[in-house]
Amino acid sequence: MKKIITLLAALTASLLLFACVNQKKSPAAQDFVQVSGVQFKKNGKPYFVAGTNMWYAAYLGSPGKVGDRARLAQELDKLKSIGVNNLRVLAVSEKSEINSAVKPATTNGFGNYDESLLQGLDYLLVELAKRDMTVVLYFNNFWQWSGGMTQYMSWIDGQPVQDPNVTNEWEAFMAKTASFYQSEKAQQEYRNTIKKIITRVNTINGKAYLDDATIMSWQLANEPRPGNSKTTAAEKQVYLDWINGTAAFIKSLDPHHLASTGSEGEMGSANDAELFTRAHASSDIDYVTYHMWIRNWSWFDKTKPAETWPSAWQKAQDYMAAHIAIAQSLNKPIVLEEFGLDRDMGAYSIDSTTEYRDKYYREVFALLLANMQKGEASAGYNFWAWNGAGRTTRSNYWWQEGDDFMGDPPQEEQGMYGVFDTDTSTIAIIKAFNENINTLMKK
Repeated sequence: MKKIITLLAALTASLLLFACVNQKKSPAAQDFVQVSGVQFKKNGKPYFVAGTNMWYAAYLGSPGKVGDRARLAQELDKLKSIGVNNLRVLAVSEKSEINSAVKPATTNGFGNYDESLLQGLDYLLVELAKRDMTVVLYFNNFWQWSGGMTQYMSWIDGQPVQDPNVTNEWEAFMAKTASFYQSEKAQQEYRNTIKKIITRVNTINGKAYLDDATIMSWQLANEPRPGNSKTTAAEKQVYLDWINGTAAFIKSLDPHHLASTGSEGEMGSANDAELFTRAHASSDIDYVTYHMWIRNWSWFDKTKPAETWPSAWQKAQDYMAAHIAIAQSLNKPIVLEEFGLDRDMGAYSIDSTTEYRDKYYREVFALLLANMQKGEASAGYNFWAWNGAGRTTRSNYWWQEGDDFMGDPPQEEQGMYGVFDTDTSTIAIIKAFNENINTLMKK
């Protein structure tokens, strides 16, 4: 009997030890951003994304020569001071030889990772946690400025990447990029990279990414599209299968964090609202994303602002309303995770005015706030993009290796859409809206 009691005591102690260890490994669910109907929750309270795009943030965190940790702290402190609580950040880039791609890159061929840049991501997560900020990390890119899907295909078929900034053949570029979804080799390597990031352990604080509530969402890619303007029904199905399969794979690795697509919306879905809806219907996709580019989509003419603004803003309102309605029908939150506008008359200089950009931000924020106050599906935003203290000295405004990183990626002139830390009027508008969001989160 004594032996049995001793064995039971030992077993009980073992079970208690296991429970303690298991509890230590499994963070509290409420620490993570969660979805409750059409809203986000964090720590049991409403959570709205008040964010910016800062694709280069992990680069600044690197201990290598491209890193600038002092600048990273400066940027995060500034963003925190104006109420920003979320960054949307590039997690992985692919080495590309074209001029309009960032250098260096996280991957220099399949399985060949730059540990310095990965440590930059580690450092970023630690610094965000200090400021109670969250991050959305995207694993790939439909566009060439970070290597992206087209670089995967170049590594596979041995053909050089054709830079659409040079060739101006965007239809051919998009078709080639979309072949990524059908390549078994590309998908295997892509999943290898996803697994490497998701299962990583932070080299600075020793915390597994799986357990880090600073990460709000894993995102499949930046602006994944099913193809070009001639996308077929079969190609659309391949795209849907890729979204659903990848999201399920992410969830199989990580049950804690949210998963999202990075989609632009109907305009990035071959102008097919049904395709966009189906792309967000899976239970493995936790919330809806959309982007809005009134100048890129030829709704607004930067050289004729007064004449084209009224119709552009009407189209923008319609676009927002349509996508919010889709999210409402799916009973999921929706985030406007990219929108922006040029400086006046398409200028790039930091000294140029931002009258129409400011007008655009005010109108977008007013529409979002009204929807948020009603408790409907709008759950946040990320403006594009934060240039902060970044500067260029180049007369043509094009980025070259060794220059400051800015929110305007290397495929665009530096200063096109990015908000500098000296853009006081725009920053005041952002701060005022974030104060409204903060009030909603306290309810």
